[in-house]
Amino acid sequence: MKKEREAGKSPPWPAMRVGTGGKAMARLRKTVAMIGMMGAGKTAVGTAVARALGVPFVDSDEEIVKAAQASIAEIFERDGEPFFRARETEVLGRLLRGRPCILSTGGGAYLSETNRALISEAGVAVWLRADLDLLWQRVRYKTTRPLLRTDNPRETLRKLYEARVPLYGLADLVVDAAPDLSVDGMAERVIAALRGRPDVLEGDEA
Repeated sequence: MKKEREAGKSPPWPAMRVGTGGKAMARLRKTVAMIGMMGAGKTAVGTAVARALGVPFVDSDEEIVKAAQASIAEIFERDGEPFFRARETEVLGRLLRGRPCILSTGGGAYLSETNRALISEAGVAVWLRADLDLLWQRVRYKTTRPLLRTDNPRETLRKLYEARVPLYGLADLVVDAAPDLSVDGMAERVIAALRGRPDVLEGDEA
């Protein structure tokens, strides 16, 4: 088990306040890092969570693309995965030092012990857990997944899934996906989980 920062400890940035119209406002005290496999919904659900809470949303992959001025697939092809992973750690460190937000991470980001430590120190990891069949249904027609550019992408996805699930299991919170659950419904599940962590989301009465 990795050590978490003590509840109530003052964050490095003032906590983000949530709410309008005279309602009691919640405070996002730590960045919420969405982790999980490709197709788990980290970006879509993260965006919905951020919108519902009125806080910023940031996608680490998009930040890498901006910095490199190249797509993720192009970075993999041109520079290789080790180069990409190094840039990923740099970007995560920078984002986690910023104001608390909802942060979508790449599918492989949480596999790195360094990245897990960065997230544990400055935020909280939320694993969007989806089963293999649901993930395949969502990614099978995508052409932007460099790791699935193989002769048997379904089998590649299965191997990635089996290798990554034990490390995803180290996350602070787990939220289960379901085929019939909408993005907003999934976001509600995430927010419900965060309400149980007053060191992350304080004073939410939504």
